[in-house]
This record gives sequence, C-alpha cells and structure tokens, in this order.
Amino acid sequence: MTWVFFLYRSEKEPPLDKGVIPWLGHALEFGRDAAKFLNRMKVKHGDIFTVRVAGRYVTVLLDPSSYDAVIEDSVSLDFTRYAQVLMDRIFSLQLPHHNPAVEKALTKQHFEGGSLSCLSSTMHCHLQSLLLQAQRPCHNQTDWNTDGLFSFCYSLLFRAGYLTLFGGEQNNNRTDPTDVYEEYRKFDNLLTKMARTTLKPEEKRTAQSVRGRLWELLAPAGLGEGSGSSPWLRDYRHLLQEEGADEETQRRALLLQLWATQGNVGPAAFWLLGFLLTNPEAMRAVRREFSSISEQDSAKCPLLDRLQHTPVFDSALEETLRLSAAPFITREVVQEKTLQMANGQEYQLRRGDRVCLFPFISPQMDPEIHQEPQRFKYERFLNKDGSVKKDFFKGGRRLKYYTMPWGAGTNGCVGKRFAINSIRQFVYLVLSHLELERCDSEAQMPEVNSSRYGFGMLQHTTLRSLKPDVKSGL
Repeated sequence: MTWVFFLYRSEKEPPLDKGVIPWLGHALEFGRDAAKFLNRMKVKHGDIFTVRVAGRYVTVLLDPSSYDAVIEDSVSLDFTRYAQVLMDRIFSLQLPHHNPAVEKALTKQHFEGGSLSCLSSTMHCHLQSLLLQAQRPCHNQTDWNTDGLFSFCYSLLFRAGYLTLFGGEQNNNRTDPTDVYEEYRKFDNLLTKMARTTLKPEEKRTAQSVRGRLWELLAPAGLGEGSGSSPWLRDYRHLLQEEGADEETQRRALLLQLWATQGNVGPAAFWLLGFLLTNPEAMRAVRREFSSISEQDSAKCPLLDRLQHTPVFDSALEETLRLSAAPFITREVVQEKTLQMANGQEYQLRRGDRVCLFPFISPQMDPEIHQEPQRFKYERFLNKDGSVKKDFFKGGRRLKYYTMPWGAGTNGCVGKRFAINSIRQFVYLVLSHLELERCDSEAQMPEVNSSRYGFGMLQHTTLRSLKPDVKSGL
C-alpha cells in the first residue's frame, strides 16, 4: 500500500505560494533575482507570506514595524542553525563545540573603544602605504592611471584590512596580501552558488582548489605575536583551540572570518565612490567637508579624530548602503510561534519552517518610507540644519528600522564601526590625494548582479573604468 501525506496549513498561517514545480517551488526564481521575486510576492500577498523553496517553507516578513517580533525572539526562532548550514556549504566548516556568544563578546572587546582606535590607526597606515604603492611615477601633468573602480576599491581595502587583522608580507608573515586577494576573488565569485549548492562539476573543483589554497595562505595567521596578526585574531584562534578545533578546522574558520571582515567593505566603497562620481553635487559637498577637516589644526585634534565628525559623508554612506546592502535576516522556527504584526494581525509560524526578513525591499527601497527610493540622494539622512535625520515614517508610524545594512538586534554586525572607519579613511585619502574622472563622462552606475541578493553588499554586472590622477603624492 502506498501512503500519501498532505501538509495541512491552518487559516492563521500566512498565505502560501508553492509555485508550479513540485518540491523545487520558487527556488530558481528566488535564486536568480530575490528582490524581483519577493517584490512580486509582496504585491500578490502583502507584507507576510510563505513560499516553497527547494523543499523548505520560508515565511517572508516585509513589514519593518513588525521586525522586532522576529529579531528579539531567541526562544522560538534560532539564528545558528541556518548559519551552520551555510558554514558547511561555503567554508566546509563544522564547529560543534563553538559558542557564538563567547565569540561575539571577544569580538566586541577588540572592535570597540581603545582597541577600535588602534585598529583604525593601523588600517589608516596600511591604506596610505598601499595607495602610495599604487601610484606610478608621473612624467608630466597629463599622466593618468586607468583602472576599474571596483577592483581599485576592493583590492586596496581588502589588502589593507588583511594586513591590519591577519598580518602578511609587510608584517613578516611571508604571506603576500595580493596573493590572498586574488585567490579570494575566485572564491567570492562562486560564493552564492556554494551557498545554494548549484555549482557545476568544474566550478565545484575550482571551489575546492581555491578553498584549499586560501586555507594554506591563512595558516600562519593568528599564531602568536610573531605572526603580525591583530590581538583579535590571536584571541579568536586561541578560542578555537580551547574549543578543541584542530589545525585544519582553525584554518577553515579563518577563511570564514576573512569573508566576514573583508567581503563587504570594498564593494561598499565602490558604490559610494561611483555614486559620488555620477552625482557632482554630492561629490562637491563631500569634498568641501573633507577640505575643512584638512585645514583644522592637527596638533589640537589628530586626523583620525577629526574624521569621526563628517555628517555629510555619513549621510552619503548611509544612502549608499540603503541602495546596495541587501542581506537576508534568517531564523529557523524551532517551536510553534504566534507572530503578532504591528497592525494587530496574528499569524502562526510552523515548527521546521524558516523565517526571512529582507530589509532591502522594506524599509530600504519602500517608496512610502524613502521618496524616490531608486535615486541616490546624498542628503537623505540629513535634516535642513545639517543634523542627522532619524525620523522616517510608514503608515503614520515612526519607524525604528528605516535602513538596516548592518542587521539588527543581538546578531547585528559587531565590526560596524571598524568598517565605517575604514571606508571613511579610504574615501578621504582618495579624494584628498587623487583626481578621479570617469573614462566615459556619460557613464552611469552599472546594473547589480541580481544573484547576490541576500549575501551582504551587492556587486555589479558590468563596470566602467576610472582614471585616478596620480600627480599628487600622499
């Protein structure tokens, strides 16, 4: 006798859209362009709905006023289970005895206060050195270097960040940061396919090879003070040792940390400089602010301290992240939960399902919250008096979450301040010491790679070049 099982869903559960393909459901459309697909589902079903994706049922919540019901629930909803799945798929890493809370406390210790100041100062020195190396001798006032803006930003920030946190050739580690960057870019290009287990046989072999090479390059990092690594990485490696992780597992965990610390900063700087290059008014405003910083008395206030007070730049960066940061916030439903929406409606979440927030759609690209959301407006997060704007509304309700590039709650990005400092320092150095010009004066921002939705900062599909004038030294 053949038994047939049916999945019955109660009337209190969110609207269900299974798709037309058995088991697979909406997996192909979801993976191809999550933003387009989820916007279509939002129009069809509203702010909450459930879709079938490769045998899993995923409830998507797109009402920012209701996000705390998910973010603040650590009893019915679990963050670590799906994170462990991705760790295994992308990094071939299992940490059965790892305590995320202990790791987070350790990371906060090194990325706040005085420790953060030391890291930012070291990062500034490496950025200066690498930018100086990037300049070739100029023979006259018309000499230019031509480079792709994306590779220019990603390469410089990645290598400076690697030297700051992991150590490298310049820290007697014998690992050239350029080698790490080149291998990492190969890895990064396959990351979304690894996460979705859609690698073709040849891509799978490439992924295994690149991972192995990166594990080898990262092997010396964090092994004592002589490694040149940051105190954070040495303490992290010590934590892994205490948890019983062997050498190979530690190397795999270091690749995870390399991705977590270096995977988004370069692309964020690319989008910011790109928006400034294509919006002359914004570029002038940021340059004016940086010029006033340069003119201040360095004896009374060091440069790194002066760079902490840049409201125009901060607004331009926040606007850039609104347009280009697109992570998923995902939880596993480990026990039945009644989700109460801000409007009073209640929905049942089924144990074994997955819950996903996608702030890129709402609040970040919601026209009710941000007028003309597709446009870059550098002053969007400034009031008329130049103060920081924090009042945004939807349906007459003041929003707690009006942009969420760093996540939120207990799983928000611990390294946020270091990342912001790094981008700010990089853009300041570039705009203060180089002249940038689009090769094609009519070129606009490139289209995004739609397969990257859900994995942090978006990347581009096509790219124009930039011409940095290298006549000015650092």
